Amino acid sequence: MENLRENEIEDNMSMSPPSVSSMQIAGSNGFGHSMDFMSQSYLLNRYSEIDIQVQDSSFNQEPPLPVYLKFEDVEFKVRNSQTVSKNPVKTMMSKVSTQNNVEERNKYKKILKGITGSIGPGEILALMGPSGSGKTTLLSVIGGRLNNDNVKGKITYNDVPYSPALKRRIGFVPQEDVLFPQLTVEETLIFSAFLRLPTNMTKQQKYARLENTIKDLGLERCRHTKIAGGISGGERKRTSIGYEILVDPSLLLLDEPTSGLDSTSANKLLLTLQGLAKAGRTIITTIHQPSSRIFHMFSKLLLISEGSPVFYGKAKDTMEYFSSLRFVPEIPMNPAEFLLDLATGQLNDISIPQDIFKDHESTDPSAAVIKYVQLKYKEILEPKEKENHKGANTPKHLQLAIQVKKEWTLSWLDQFVILYKRSFKARCMEYFDILRLVQALGIALLLGLLWWKSSINTEAELRDQVGLMFYICIFWTSTCIFGAVYVFPFEKVYLRKERKADMYRLSVYYASSTLCDMMAHVMYPTIFMLIVYFMAGFKSTAACFFLTLFTILLIAITSQGAGELFGAAVMSIQRAGMVASLILMLFLLTGGYYVQHIPKFMQWLKYLSFMYYGFRLLLKVQYSGDQLYECESEGGCRPLQTSPSFDTVNLKGGLSEVWVLLAMALCFRLLAYFCLRRRIDKRN
Repeated sequence: MENLRENEIEDNMSMSPPSVSSMQIAGSNGFGHSMDFMSQSYLLNRYSEIDIQVQDSSFNQEPPLPVYLKFEDVEFKVRNSQTVSKNPVKTMMSKVSTQNNVEERNKYKKILKGITGSIGPGEILALMGPSGSGKTTLLSVIGGRLNNDNVKGKITYNDVPYSPALKRRIGFVPQEDVLFPQLTVEETLIFSAFLRLPTNMTKQQKYARLENTIKDLGLERCRHTKIAGGISGGERKRTSIGYEILVDPSLLLLDEPTSGLDSTSANKLLLTLQGLAKAGRTIITTIHQPSSRIFHMFSKLLLISEGSPVFYGKAKDTMEYFSSLRFVPEIPMNPAEFLLDLATGQLNDISIPQDIFKDHESTDPSAAVIKYVQLKYKEILEPKEKENHKGANTPKHLQLAIQVKKEWTLSWLDQFVILYKRSFKARCMEYFDILRLVQALGIALLLGLLWWKSSINTEAELRDQVGLMFYICIFWTSTCIFGAVYVFPFEKVYLRKERKADMYRLSVYYASSTLCDMMAHVMYPTIFMLIVYFMAGFKSTAACFFLTLFTILLIAITSQGAGELFGAAVMSIQRAGMVASLILMLFLLTGGYYVQHIPKFMQWLKYLSFMYYGFRLLLKVQYSGDQLYECESEGGCRPLQTSPSFDTVNLKGGLSEVWVLLAMALCFRLLAYFCLRRRIDKRN
């Protein structure tokens, strides 16, 4: 893949003829779309190798909407990070030079330099080129993954520009398989099917679609194996493809689908893609160096060198074209190997025309070859393709159909139930981790033994018990913050992929994720308090126990919301941990135990700390201001309210702290949701 910065990559061809005839494409169930297609003479000349056979395919119940894709003069650039200078003199000079467009050109690096092509249903277009040539970038631009100001050129789908309505008609399979490791192959596909298939399909029909997909992709052997539990690279890739084709995307984009596969697995995968194409899909795939057998499976080929095209056309015509330019292999050679040698300027075992060096005597031979084939493409192939774009118009009803945004296949509640089940299955190993349980039980027992049957008869004993209260507050605050802060940074790759495909509402994902995690944030503190409370000798009444437990759970839930906010705000594993540590330290110091009398100019900090409110609430629940202690001292019994431990705490009341904690828990989650939307959906 191209070595582009993540924030620029992640965050932000119509082939129909001038004359058409009407035909019906029917699915295996006998129903289908009535659509205008190309005249038979045009089909024979232009699509002689295309055979759309929906009836023979078990991938779909009815054919997907045909998509005719055209891309013309596509350019993409990224900003060079080295151009930013802190030197004021250089900045001043840059402003002057920008007026002459010199510095402005140097600020950006062009990844794509005017690429033109087209593809229609039933075809497989292969994007070939050396590493760094721009294949993945072009695929991302076509798929709407890089829809920002740095993209120039014209890209249309059925002669209509990209719009959010296309999200659910495009299937995108990245090079790195984005699959939940704790789910099995079957579970992965089941959740995809039930989230994305239409509501007018019964459960039996959805399961039938699932079974057909598993069978056609050859996943029967590993269907009950976890993604991280031993399936091969080819099975992972086929699972990723199945994840997309379950919902019959009209346009299927694949980034290096054969990467890491042996020749047999790669060949089987391409046969699968051929079957998908024959069902009426438009397929584009990047590929680095295919075998000769795979090479001849492609309908069309786009060869890219240094961001510029050097060939576009039928894959079978490549050797003839370059032979006409007097580039001929001197030994028997895989066509793909020959093309990559030309795209990189490698001249070993290739006969080349010597006259191309006349104007490049002082240049590197490789650069001269690359520049020559790029120039010939501009002179010979590009004008023909642009002319075809002008003459091929998509039928009007297909232009209208591509602009209709699909409604949500499920209600909010149905999406929530499915995502909740998936979140639980994907995270249950973490929830019921034996080490996590041992940690909670071990610390509870340790604290119970250290504070065994503690009392509040003296100031020192009271101070010890108050210290235990604060430690419990610290422990569950830190545990819940760090248990939640990494959730969104870890899952952002899954979330971005699925949101770009418009699989579900973001609010559904957030609600299901936070409620699913809340189960662990409630279960472990409850087990913890059942042990500590009675061992440590706290007030032994049912009301006091349940109020104390309620307070601890309220602190845990508020801490979880804070952790989610920090994680969603930075969306980085390293930075999220650092931010959480700093803010936790701030909450710890202003919590009301270490420093009770905070200077006036710093007092506003404690009102931001939910640990401050949680600790005060614990004290109010456990102790009463009228309760007596120090009865054996010379001065006689004194009420607890007079203790220095409660100088800044009025032990009466407590409802104000409850409402503040509830408000904080809600506000943290609302802010986390909006941060998540800004981070995930800002370029969707």
